[in-house]
Amino acid sequence: MSSSILSRFAPAIKTQIRTMSSLKVINSSAAPAALGPYSQAIAANGLVFCSGSIPIDPKSGEIIGSEVKAQTRQVFANMTEVLKASNASLSSVVKTTVFLKNMNDFVAMNEVYGELMGDARPARSTVEVARLPKDVLVEIECVAVVNN
Repeated sequence: MSSSILSRFAPAIKTQIRTMSSLKVINSSAAPAALGPYSQAIAANGLVFCSGSIPIDPKSGEIIGSEVKAQTRQVFANMTEVLKASNASLSSVVKTTVFLKNMNDFVAMNEVYGELMGDARPARSTVEVARLPKDVLVEIECVAVVNN
């Protein structure tokens, strides 16, 4: 490879290395610990990327609720704590992805989602999945803008 080609790409490579080193791992003791080799959230470039949250009580480790409304409330409680630890909030969420065990639960989940999101109306995708961790009914992940 010629040195002129390398010199052309070197600034982009250095920028990428700096960007990757500025990733911040977010952990909140007020939310359930990650169930595997991943983080509760990662902050980068003014955004926070929250891993999917399921309805686990952070103190007992037990699943909260046997129906989707109660589970959605617990998911939001957990997600709110991770956002707080990231210096973000539900009002700064720009995108959510909702995973439902059964799309027939959409109306019930959506009622709680609308109530807890308040006036915030982030972009959203909702999909039905075959199975979720610990056989819960709902999981939600989000991306938010970090507040300054």
